[in-house]
Amino acid sequence: MMKKIIQITSGRGPAECNFVVTNVFKRFQEACTENDIQFSIIEREIDKDFNLITSIILEVEGKSLDNIINNWIGTILWIGKSPYRKFHQRKNWFIGCFELEIPKENQINSNEIVYQTMRSSGNGGQNVNKVNSAVRAIHKRSGISVVSMDSRSQYQNKKIATTRLLLKLEEENSKDLKNSIQEKWINQTSIERGNPVKIFRGEKFLSS
Repeated sequence: MMKKIIQITSGRGPAECNFVVTNVFKRFQEACTENDIQFSIIEREIDKDFNLITSIILEVEGKSLDNIINNWIGTILWIGKSPYRKFHQRKNWFIGCFELEIPKENQINSNEIVYQTMRSSGNGGQNVNKVNSAVRAIHKRSGISVVSMDSRSQYQNKKIATTRLLLKLEEENSKDLKNSIQEKWINQTSIERGNPVKIFRGEKFLSS
């Protein structure tokens, strides 16, 4: 199964562009359903005035993704009259659909974790310091480490340290994804006009 991360954005355009993003997202959902592509929303930004989507980031997964998704990547044009400004003359509204880089995932197993024991230095009186009950868990590939000295039991501390390490790695993955999104933030301001990959027309957003 192939996986991609897609951003549909108005490029910080006016309300009409947010209107286009909202409706294009609906068409994108339909295309995913028709082609048996699973998707989940990672991040969605809504404007305060009209409750429209300004930007949405999706994770899509399925077979032969390139054949379908690549038809959406680029500038998308909607030709229609502004639903918010009755006498506005402009009829061409552009938004962008971009592919974001997928952050590297930490897929760990027991062989990738090293455990070190040490004397606890926390609460527990003298008994806790007489044995090496504290445990440090180290992820070899990333070098990330955590310590547990919560229990007098070395076995329990090992379990706690393992859980903490897994949570820490998940947190790092989230940071990687946010960094990837920040690097692509230029998408919000640099939508190219011209040569659209898709054109929709009218209130019903019919594809042409």
